[in-house]
Amino acid sequence: MNQLALARDQSRPEAAAAPWWRGAVIYQVYPRSFLDTNGDGVGDLPGITERLDHIASLGVDAVWLSPFFTSPMKDYGYDIADYQGVDPIFGTLADFDRLLERAHGLGLKIIIDQVYSHTSDQHAWFHESRSSRDNEKADWYVWADAKADGSPPNNWQSVFHGPSWTWDARRGQYYLHNFLSAQPDLNVHNPEVQEALLATARFWLERGVDGFRLDAINFAMHDPKLTDNPPVADPAAKRTRPFDFQHHFHNQSHPDIPAFLERLRSLIDSYGADRFTVAEVGGEQADREMKLFTEGPARLNSAYGFNFLYAQNLTADLVGDTMQLWPGEEGEGWPSWAFSNHDAPRVVSRWLGEAEPARFAALAMLLLMSLRGKGPRRGPHPDALDRRRAQCRLLGRRALAPGRPRPCRPLSRPAGARPALHARPHPPPDRAPQGPRGAPHRRDPAS
Repeated sequence: MNQLALARDQSRPEAAAAPWWRGAVIYQVYPRSFLDTNGDGVGDLPGITERLDHIASLGVDAVWLSPFFTSPMKDYGYDIADYQGVDPIFGTLADFDRLLERAHGLGLKIIIDQVYSHTSDQHAWFHESRSSRDNEKADWYVWADAKADGSPPNNWQSVFHGPSWTWDARRGQYYLHNFLSAQPDLNVHNPEVQEALLATARFWLERGVDGFRLDAINFAMHDPKLTDNPPVADPAAKRTRPFDFQHHFHNQSHPDIPAFLERLRSLIDSYGADRFTVAEVGGEQADREMKLFTEGPARLNSAYGFNFLYAQNLTADLVGDTMQLWPGEEGEGWPSWAFSNHDAPRVVSRWLGEAEPARFAALAMLLLMSLRGKGPRRGPHPDALDRRRAQCRLLGRRALAPGRPRPCRPLSRPAGARPALHARPHPPPDRAPQGPRGAPHRRDPAS
């Protein structure tokens, strides 16, 4: 069932009882490349607030905001230096509060990112943790001694740049980072770290957010024994970086992750049953972990993988095989699906090329709306009116509730506003590159 079906027959008992997110359409906004209102070349929170009327007119149910937190931006905001702060390039906490108030006034839910597997190396927690081996936060990150020959503790490889270990001379130890060396992994096995992360969630719930997207959550816990990952034996397997030479059984996907998710879900539910949680799950075990993280009523509401996001071609087998993974068995969770987001090129460019993009965009949206689950949509750059019209044509015809027609109209830029100039920067060598399917990566999604 999807939102179209719910809208067609609200009188059905199962439709009336369904939570708002079951079949919802969630519209992603990437703040940096959305709308710049102060002329510094970077999109900002006031720019999002300014365009919420348009987003509401599309008939979507919620907006997912990519990170706007305090960050040195080595990974475009997924390297967080302060979980409870807004980076000045995006605005202030007061700007966020105004955005939230306006969205709720328009009937839109607001979902924000939470990154619990790692922080920035500029976070105060890491500064303290690296200062000595006996400070109060010494065990808040994953530290390990070198081998006798000075080499890293094991063979784990990072998603982005070679080994998952970087030497720190202050402590005389290596620290773990599954992504950039500037993104040290939190030790989420530590109960104090879990409490700090739950306090972060509580901070945003108190401000009124409607839920969270959990970034790379299957990287949140590692094997404390630091067991080597086994090599990939298949000679035909695609290998474009060291990460691809291993099965990632021990650097991530620890069996204690669901217990932490249950603690998080309990906290979120204490703020009302209408809050929503969705996990990003990548990697070779993604199908299993999506189900594991959403199993039963005590874990997450939903999860999404990269089945469509990294697919180079749209085929009947791709759709059929993916849907067969979620047959609707007893206790099974609810999947989310996206064809494009900040981690993948836009679907029209990736699956079609230049031939009839508007018609293909409408067809792709129709397919997405037909899949069991939710359909996130990535927000267009405010100047991309041709792309916006293609999206509006389909979404604007949907009345999500009786008596709530939502007209779709192209928007012109207001006086004094300008599109973000840094819509799609070329990342320097120390920033996150792209990666192949199954491993999360970041990209600035302006095109």
